[in-house]
Amino acid sequence: MNPADPRPVVAVLFGGRSSEHAVSCVTAAGILNALDDERYRVLPIGMTRDGVCRIVAEAAGFRFDPEAMPEVVDDGTEIVFPLDVRRSPLRVRGADGRTEDLGVVDVFFPVLHGPFGEDGTVQGVFELMDVPYVGSGVLSSAIGMDKRFMKAVLRDAGIPTSPWESVTVRQLRTDRAAVVERVRALGGTLFVKPANAGSSMGVTKVSDSSDEAALDAALAEALSHDSAAIVEPMLVGREIECGVIGTRFHEGPRASVPGEIEVTGADFYDFDTKYMNAEAVRISCPAEIDATASASVQDLARRTFDAFDCSGLARVDTFVTESGAVFVNEINTLPGFTPTSMFPVLWEHSGLRYDELVETLVDIALRDHRAAG
Repeated sequence: MNPADPRPVVAVLFGGRSSEHAVSCVTAAGILNALDDERYRVLPIGMTRDGVCRIVAEAAGFRFDPEAMPEVVDDGTEIVFPLDVRRSPLRVRGADGRTEDLGVVDVFFPVLHGPFGEDGTVQGVFELMDVPYVGSGVLSSAIGMDKRFMKAVLRDAGIPTSPWESVTVRQLRTDRAAVVERVRALGGTLFVKPANAGSSMGVTKVSDSSDEAALDAALAEALSHDSAAIVEPMLVGREIECGVIGTRFHEGPRASVPGEIEVTGADFYDFDTKYMNAEAVRISCPAEIDATASASVQDLARRTFDAFDCSGLARVDTFVTESGAVFVNEINTLPGFTPTSMFPVLWEHSGLRYDELVETLVDIALRDHRAAG
């Protein structure tokens, strides 16, 4: 902190190299508008699709617009990150080559969705800098991002999840027949997803696993986003999601009320349905499920948070079947955080306003970093 300005410096990092660049920009706008200027000095740091970071003064006004999605563009300036533990200030290098100090960052709030953001990569940069940051650490983020290893952790922790098969580009090229045989054994209707992607990017529903052309197209789509894909059978159940907040060193995780996503105007909950076609989705919060199922969802959400050694926040997505059985579909260690995203909505209905949620996460980041020594 600058003695002349005692407010903690919060750097909100957004944009990035992944296909979720625009979602990240809109998320940043929500957080920037929620942070109290009287309490914090806020740095809106946008990363271009080429990985160049700059101050984006207009970021608080970013919104979803199908005709002009928000994007961080290179303006010739670049922020230089100090990769040391001396708490050196961030510096911005101008187009003319001159540099200027931006101050020492007290806590980073990354909202870089997808690869190169929520997969442990940028968390590694923060660890090198020895600076507090919102969210889970390198390993938790990496495992939570890769659906293949995420499923393995769930299974080994005794947390019920659906069966799955993983497929890599190399496997498909060298022994396509064996891949098809493994995948078809999962059942009739399948979902094919990139192993490392979010916001339902690259996800395809294959209504009949025996449809070779449809399966090939789905695998090609998933593998265009990543070098590996995961294939799961369709679970018939209600999509119930639960938010979790917690620390690694202090109080245990607490779960929000569960919420339900009902897709009424689309085949499934894909990117366009999530962000471009709100009329196709109904969000019920709290979810209209019985008390036993609700408690089970919350319990599994907390157990999942702990199984991944998370810090700060996570959203745990489940399926609740007609019989009341609950299966964890996935964990999101850096869930969508626009004011209308499911995670903040869940906490809003649990008694925590959006601005309070943001401040809670900043506080957890600072506390966990101090406790880590």
